Amino acid sequence: MSFTSVLKAIGKGFAKGLHWAIEYAVPVERLVALLFPAAAPVATELADATTLIQNAVLMVEQKYAAAGVQSGTGAQKLAEVLMLSGQAVTSLLAKAGITADSGYVSSLVSAVVAILNVQEAPVVAASTSVSTAS
Repeated sequence: MSFTSVLKAIGKGFAKGLHWAIEYAVPVERLVALLFPAAAPVATELADATTLIQNAVLMVEQKYAAAGVQSGTGAQKLAEVLMLSGQAVTSLLAKAGITADSGYVSSLVSAVVAILNVQEAPVVAASTSVSTAS
């Protein structure tokens, strides 16, 4: 496989990830309402923190999808998301009056991932076979 072919394959992986992100990413307003129901007065900081987490998750997922190693890498993905967004999320939450340590931010990342996973779950249509006897 040539270098150009490898780059094309990586580009296709990113294109798939971008398509998925546009189609299935949860609007941030719904995430904020799910994760922080009693925090309407500080919704801007919370929405920004949630958007930051969601974007970091999508970027890391795209990276691993392009590399072809989506399975069994949850801990590595979480570490990368925390490295990319942890400090900024902690700062945004502090502006909203929420004291967050790394464990709390990890829980938020896991919640966002869980919601995104539910969004991408395929709907399985119930199929019934009708056999006719002659």
